[in-house]
This record gives sequence, structure tokens and C-alpha cells, in this order.
Amino acid sequence: MSRLLSRYAEAIYWMARYIERAENLARILDVNETFSRDSRGWQNWQSILQLYRDEELFFENHERADADSVLYFYTLDQTNPTSIISGVNAARANARTLRPLISTEMWIQLNIFYNTLKGYKPGDLTEPRLARFCNTVKEACQTHTGITEGTFYRDEGWFFYQIGRCLERADQTTRLLDVKYHLLLPNHEAVGSPFDVSQWNAVLRSAAGYHAFRRVYPSGLSQSAVAGFLLFHAQFPRSVASCIRQVDRRLSELRSNYRLRRGSRALEELDELCAVLDDTTIDEVITKGLHEFVDWVQIKLIRTHTELGAAFFGYAAEELSDAAQ
Repeated sequence: MSRLLSRYAEAIYWMARYIERAENLARILDVNETFSRDSRGWQNWQSILQLYRDEELFFENHERADADSVLYFYTLDQTNPTSIISGVNAARANARTLRPLISTEMWIQLNIFYNTLKGYKPGDLTEPRLARFCNTVKEACQTHTGITEGTFYRDEGWFFYQIGRCLERADQTTRLLDVKYHLLLPNHEAVGSPFDVSQWNAVLRSAAGYHAFRRVYPSGLSQSAVAGFLLFHAQFPRSVASCIRQVDRRLSELRSNYRLRRGSRALEELDELCAVLDDTTIDEVITKGLHEFVDWVQIKLIRTHTELGAAFFGYAAEELSDAAQ
């Protein structure tokens, strides 16, 4: 790195990812609670564990994946590194490393956020309290984003923050789509039913995309329309295409503005992703399989992250194969 130390760049990148992850996990839990109100509630909560590949860790301490145990595992369980409280604590730890670089407002808000989460108890996660908890998390994450936007100095660190935030957001949007896929997998005849439509409605709302979607599709709601909107619609900031283009643009600007030679392999992964997203239609995705396409996107995001780490953070380069993921 030029003037920005590698450990600072890494801390900024991960701070952004952890906060974005906490917000999106709150969204996924909130929408899955809505989905779980049918007769397959146990299986619905199991799907969250599958999405985050946490089944082995979860079942070390839990006998079954019911609502109470999964919600605690992903919200307040500090032994689970992917829980919301663990993510916010990790963001706070990175912010501590960054005290010479970030604003006092950023640091104070993260401290308040973490202490607020520590004040919650498992009983605070039951319905209807769960919705309030998720809203608290989402609003605190959005507050962090707003404070960062208004106070973070626009040097190399800002580019790494944007790259981390958008990369994480793209990954989480694909996971949200995959939640819907897993829920309907055992019951294909439900596709197109009123219950199916209500679930796609909930997916949009969990991604804060319902009103934006209605501006593009004033009437009617279908699998292809919602999935296409969340994957390809460039004007929606949480779509995969929008996020990937932001990462590609910020990485290109970072290398150009600061004359950095590293990061070319990450750009190659991003360029391939952009090309496929530009040249693929949602009808092609549905025909070949939404789950399969989402899996491919997630693999490319993992490879992009790996190349960024090898280029800028001192990570060991890894060869990731499709089979390994």
C-alpha cells in the first residue's frame, strides 16, 4: 500500500462488511419469521443454517433448529461468530484499530450500538418483539452508514470501506434470494400460488426494495420480476448488479488514483461478473436454475474477496474451485 497501512485497509474493509452483514442478517431473520408461520416452520429455520453453512456449529449445542434457538444463535449468541452481536463487536474492534483515522462520531455510535445489543435478553426476541429488535439493528446500521458518509475522509480508506460494504451487500442479496429458493424447494406446486406471491413480497420488503420495485412494476408480482429486480436492476442500490458495478468502479478508482499495481486479479473476477450480469436475462436464469446462478455469483464474490485479500491485506492466495464451494 502507499500511504495507508495494510492493517488499516483491512480493518476498514471488514468494519464495513460486518456492519452491512449485521443489517442484512436482521433483514433475513425478520422476513424468515414471516415465512415460518406455515406448517413447515421447523424446516424454514433450518434453511437459515444451511445458507450460512452453520449447521455443524449450531448442532453442537442445540438439538433442533426451532425459532427460539436459531434466533438466539444469530442475534445474541457471542459464541457464534456470525451472530449480529458478534458482527457488531467485530466492527467495533476494527474501529478501535482505526481510531486515528475515523471520526469520533463513528466510534461513539458503534459503542452505543454494541452496548444496546448487550442489553437484550433471549426473551426480547419473541414475536412481536423480534420485529422491533430487527428494526433497531437496521436503524443502527443505517445510522453508522450515514455518519460514515458524512464524516469519513475521502482517501484510500474510503475506497476500501465502499468496496467492503458493496461486496457484502451483493453477497447478502444473493442469500436473501436463496432463502426463498430453499423454502419452496420441497413444494414446487406452490410456485405461483398466493402464498408464493406473498413470500416474494416479503423478500422485496426485507431488501427495502418494495417501493422501488413498484416504481418499475406498478402492478403484478412474480418470481421472475422480483428475482430479476434484485439481481439485475442497476438503479436499485441493493441489487447484485448495482453492488458489483460499485465494487468494480471503486477498485478501479483506487488503483488509478493511488497508482496501485495490485488488485488486477480481483478486477478480472469483477469484470467477468459484470459481463455475465449484463448479458444474462432473468428468463435464462429461471430456466437454468435460480439457485445454481446464485451459487455461481457467490463463488465469484468469494474469489473476488480472496484476490483483494491477497493483493492488499497480506492474505495467502487461495485457489477456490467450484467444487470446493
